[in-house]
Amino acid sequence: MSLLSKHRTADYKPRLFVFCLFTLAWITLLLYAGGFTTSIKAGMAFLDWPLSNGSINPQGWLTQSDKLAEHSHRLLGMKIGLLSITLLVWTYLRESRKSVRTLAGLLVLVVVLQGLLGGARVRFDWLNTHAESNLIAQSFAVAHACGAQIVLGTLVAITIMSSKAWIRGNNQSIYQVPQSIHRWGTLACLGLFIQVLIGAIMRHADAGLAIIRFPLARPGSFLPAYWNFDVSIHFAHRVWAIGATALIIIFIGKIWVFPPARKSFRNAAVLVLFILAIQIYLGALTIWTIKNPYVATMHALIGAFLLASTWGLTLFTHRPMTQHTL
Repeated sequence: MSLLSKHRTADYKPRLFVFCLFTLAWITLLLYAGGFTTSIKAGMAFLDWPLSNGSINPQGWLTQSDKLAEHSHRLLGMKIGLLSITLLVWTYLRESRKSVRTLAGLLVLVVVLQGLLGGARVRFDWLNTHAESNLIAQSFAVAHACGAQIVLGTLVAITIMSSKAWIRGNNQSIYQVPQSIHRWGTLACLGLFIQVLIGAIMRHADAGLAIIRFPLARPGSFLPAYWNFDVSIHFAHRVWAIGATALIIIFIGKIWVFPPARKSFRNAAVLVLFILAIQIYLGALTIWTIKNPYVATMHALIGAFLLASTWGLTLFTHRPMTQHTL
């Protein structure tokens, strides 16, 4: 046994778990800053990257709303990079479970990729390239939005696997969750990720108000009066919201009809449904307030929470559990 291995254990580490929660709090701020930057169309407040106007402390960024939003987003991204590196070193030195160390390494790689995607979104914008179309920059922006969900999901997985509930369930398992719950949980996560993708395309195409009514698209009809790309992607976001909602409800229903799972996961399942209800309301409110930037940003943020909580619950169902795990 190597000297390093002697210091690694699979035991519950309270300080590591708290640090994971601390990092999740910072990611929440980052997601809000990124969403708000998109909502007020401030993504190109600075034409350079990784510096902002050639500086890490550009003149006037605290007094101009677009520069404040974009530079705050960049600084928070750097903060998450440092936190993810710290988490990687911590798990490498103290964690004996290879799966957790691997996830910590993956987190750093995804965070770095996220930074590069954000930089590419700036560098390939038509304000820099003078191209006739901004499709390349928008594609990087959509990938950047989806990558944020992967960063969040990876950190959620590390946090859950570092929790006392996960480790205790590993040592005292008494039942296995039916495969049908696993399948529907995976489908719900996939459905939500597709919804995030559609929403990102819609937001970066500035199609959030392509249909200005809700729940009807026009008086007396759910269907739009005409079709173009903006209307189509907006309508797809509405339609797939119904599909994603159905997948979540079926997933929760599968948990509810299996008594041991209901007892273990009841609180988490109710939380997912609560976040779902808020998300539906915020989606409607985004239209009713003519896409108020704060409402639109909260809709994007709560959507990330919904995916993260559904993913966390799905992950937990893959671990043999005691009756009192959650």
